[in-house]
Amino acid sequence: MAMISAGGTTGAGLVGIGLRTPHLAEIIATPPPIGWLEVHTENYLGGGPAPRALARVRGEHAVSLHGVGLSLGSADGLDRAHLARVAELTRRIEPALVSEHLSWSIAGGAYLNHLLPLPYTEESLGLVARNVSRAQEALGRPLLIENPSSYLRFSHSPIPEPEFLSELVRRTGCGLLCDVNNVFVSCRNFDQDPAAYLDALPAAAIGEVHLAGHARNEAEGRIILIDDHGSPVADEVWALFARALDRFGPRPTLIEWDTDVPALAVLLSEARRAEAAIARAVATGGPRAVAA
Repeated sequence: MAMISAGGTTGAGLVGIGLRTPHLAEIIATPPPIGWLEVHTENYLGGGPAPRALARVRGEHAVSLHGVGLSLGSADGLDRAHLARVAELTRRIEPALVSEHLSWSIAGGAYLNHLLPLPYTEESLGLVARNVSRAQEALGRPLLIENPSSYLRFSHSPIPEPEFLSELVRRTGCGLLCDVNNVFVSCRNFDQDPAAYLDALPAAAIGEVHLAGHARNEAEGRIILIDDHGSPVADEVWALFARALDRFGPRPTLIEWDTDVPALAVLLSEARRAEAAIARAVATGGPRAVAA
């Protein structure tokens, strides 16, 4: 299995970009100087040209799988057929990292095209822990669970999100994918402190970091941030990433851009900025980069 590790003190090997269809031919023809590539798991579960292209890319780069379909928060449990397909892809590709979202998207056999939020209760913690444990058993490896972006609150959700994630790690042995943009979006939408959120996460469990852009929408006289992955990383998120580096040390870091996808050179420029942030963190005495 290819590992993700830093190149010296530059952090170059730690930073990746999402592999998106508009860039596929260019990346195959001229592999870019990037540490790794992330793909959306569900795009590669069938046959045809997509998995063949991924196999070619896999020959040049470490790859991570980022899923949206396991529905770890479903009260009905996991879809066994879907989990088996994800497990088969994992065995075939041997990705460096495998991640999923803290969300649900299946109810009564119906698949919903959204990553829906959970109330943070003891009951939902128990069912998510069961589903994560079953998924990890099928995959034969730990999952990284991503913190969501939030736009609403449940009337009863007594466990703070970082505490919920920390307890999930303790119960299942999973890791965490810290999406720094999601932390910023959720905390700003609910007048919370994003730095305090980072400080409440278990540093040793952080296996990956995501950086992305967000949109600003106005609703009823209030600005709502939307995690749309359609623009450069905001300056405030870069600043929070620096805080994450101080808190966790360098980790595999992804530039995530899914809508209004720009030229590959733009993504690589964002990646260079992430590498520079990691290099500064190492130079100023932060923890050394770790392998994934």
